[in-house]
Amino acid sequence: MSPELHRYYRSLAADTDERVLPAPDRLRRSADRWARRRAALTVLAAAGLVAGTVAGSQLVLAAGPGPDPAPPPAGTPTPRPSSVAPSVVPSSPPPPSPSVGRTPGSRSPAVTTTPPAAATPTTIPDRAFFVLPAANDAGTGNYFGPGPVLPVLCGASPGDERVVARRARSLPYRRAGASADEVPSGNYRHSITIYRSGGAGAALAELRAAVRACPEQPARGTPPATVRQRLLPDSGYGDESVLFETRTPYRDANGDPSGGDEVHLIRAVRVGDVVSLLWEQGWESTSTERAQFDADSRRAVEAVRRWLE
Repeated sequence: MSPELHRYYRSLAADTDERVLPAPDRLRRSADRWARRRAALTVLAAAGLVAGTVAGSQLVLAAGPGPDPAPPPAGTPTPRPSSVAPSVVPSSPPPPSPSVGRTPGSRSPAVTTTPPAAATPTTIPDRAFFVLPAANDAGTGNYFGPGPVLPVLCGASPGDERVVARRARSLPYRRAGASADEVPSGNYRHSITIYRSGGAGAALAELRAAVRACPEQPARGTPPATVRQRLLPDSGYGDESVLFETRTPYRDANGDPSGGDEVHLIRAVRVGDVVSLLWEQGWESTSTERAQFDADSRRAVEAVRRWLE
């Protein structure tokens, strides 16, 4: 053995001799204490785990089942395995847009709109009155002026409180085929009246009632005579119309009844809030010719319609 290795052994023996090993019973007691500590720690950890599990279960049961998961937004594709190509779900077509057209040659779209209804006028121009055909023109012209627009109906004045504006004219006429040197065949008193909204229909209703309420009354002149009024069936003119007649006995030069009746027709036609009234008054004891009167009534309605357009 080399001197250096011998020194190492001696040094190791010296260090070992200085350390005193514990006795066997002391080592046994120390090992028992560590075993008891590990058992106690294990029991405490298990008890804590059980208590936490029980408390969590009670909280879950008290809270009840949670809300269902919200469904995905409409139109969201359903996830599929990566090996399968996803299908595209077509979206709903967009709502129809307002009626928009494009005018030829324009760059911007033209919006289609409905024009508002024309307001009821408050003045009456000359063009609202009809023109006689050349064959019926008496050559005397016509003139506007004040005066009655209806025969006397026992003092009634239908619809007067609803009037907005009114114009009236006198228009002599002749029947077709009459010679130019003859006197007029008759005379129209033609009036146009604008009423407040809804007043035209009420005025016609009051006119019907006034005619029914006044079947006869004293006629002007001497000797005394009686004039009779009655409603006649009527349709096909404007929005609605009222037609009635007046009858007065014919008289001779002395004013005495000569047999038969002088008959005159009156027609009121409503077009919206406007009423055109044609009253045929005759000329030197002539009576109204129905065909001529109906034709001129249509001309009067058409003139009012063109004016109101």
